[in-house]
Amino acid sequence: MATKIRLQRHGKKGKPFFHIVAADTRAKRDGRYIERLGSYNPNTNPATIDVDFDRCLSWLKTGAERTDTANAILKYKGVVYKYHLDRGVLKGAMTQDQADAKFDKWMKEKDAKLEGQVGNIAKALDADEKARFKAETEVKETRAKAIMAKTSELAAAAAAEVAAENAPEETTEDTPTAEASTEEAPATEVVAEEATPVAEVKEEAPTEEVKTEEAPVAEAVTEAVKEETPATETAPVEEAKKEAPEVEAKTEEAPAEEKKEEAAE
Repeated sequence: MATKIRLQRHGKKGKPFFHIVAADTRAKRDGRYIERLGSYNPNTNPATIDVDFDRCLSWLKTGAERTDTANAILKYKGVVYKYHLDRGVLKGAMTQDQADAKFDKWMKEKDAKLEGQVGNIAKALDADEKARFKAETEVKETRAKAIMAKTSELAAAAAAEVAAENAPEETTEDTPTAEASTEEAPATEVVAEEATPVAEVKEEAPTEEVKTEEAPVAEAVTEAVKEETPATETAPVEEAKKEAPEVEAKTEEAPAEEKKEEAAE
């Protein structure tokens, strides 16, 4: 019965996981198998490979065939190299000690190289993570700035609306003062109008002074006339005027007294 070392696919869609098995060449890929030899997970970086070294080497020595992927995995783990060294020992090309020394040397170099690759991969992943974190922080900062600018614009717009709403009320309250000022304007005009006559009076003041200067002349004339007219003539007339009402009053009261006397008789 011909046997083959191959992979069986497992896992979900997009994330495959493989089993390394020794199966009959006539069996289906994911069908029955003779023995499970290990696993292969390509989803990690680097890929995770776990094999049973002795059982794989035994199947190779018994003549098992290998698929391309299974052959690459066995080479990577050193199974194929160990198989060639053992064949050289059987042919007498080298001793078992020499074959073991060569294999140990190869494994050390392989491990050192793998460690270097793992370190480089870790550094690359760290740098990639830092770069992504920096990019995310920059994006967050830009978004925060945009949000702050938008909020400030909205606040300014709201303040402008509030100011616009309050502006008409203030103007309506202020209009009466303007009207009052306009109403007070005529008073100022009146004052100005009144001020002009004063100025005119001040300008005409010298004429009054002229009249006052002429007044002593008139007074002198009247005094001269008074001196010429005798005082005795004016006095009796005035006394007659003063006594005349008393006589008339008596004459008016006389009939009343007569009437009273007649009534008494």
